[in-house]
Amino acid sequence: MQKRIIREISDFIFIEDKLEMADAIFLPGGSHSEVPEKGAEVYRAGYAPIVIPSGKYGIKIGKFFGVQTKADVYNGDYETEAQFYKDVLMKNGVPEEAILCEERSTFTKMNAVNTRKLTDKMGIEIKKAIICCKSFHARRCLMYYSYAYPDVDFIISPIDVQGISKETWHKDPLATKRVMSELRKAGGQLTDEVDEFLGHR
Repeated sequence: MQKRIIREISDFIFIEDKLEMADAIFLPGGSHSEVPEKGAEVYRAGYAPIVIPSGKYGIKIGKFFGVQTKADVYNGDYETEAQFYKDVLMKNGVPEEAILCEERSTFTKMNAVNTRKLTDKMGIEIKKAIICCKSFHARRCLMYYSYAYPDVDFIISPIDVQGISKETWHKDPLATKRVMSELRKAGGQLTDEVDEFLGHR
């Protein structure tokens, strides 16, 4: 793969912003502890007053996949991704009263949509939010949460997971496959939005 293509894919998929004060920290669900640990780090630094983990379990599996990293530390009987994330958050210094769980979502778009339903129901106004997510998942998270919160400014605070980073994803076949899958999915979403805007669907 040409260096220019690698650079352009990297810049599109991997997003990272400078942290700013925000109204909430959003955590799209998963089974790796690095994401909620990152959320806890951002919370402890004082960037937002609440953390909202979202996730039931993967739609293809039909149950919580199980803890993929630090299972010896986070060893609860978790039924949902949000329950797992909540435990990680609390064990890393986030008080329970600062955590709002969304436990119905089974894929990324629903993480965003159902989080919006939760904040609307609770009367929580969101003007600026931080998204903590896997680094290779950053673009799609930004796209979906922007869809659910069109008037909100988002700050992406990612964490490298599964050995996949902006600098090295193209050097490992499995990492390359994962990043190219994200690129394909992001392109599909953009196509859907353009078609909807132009009245093609």
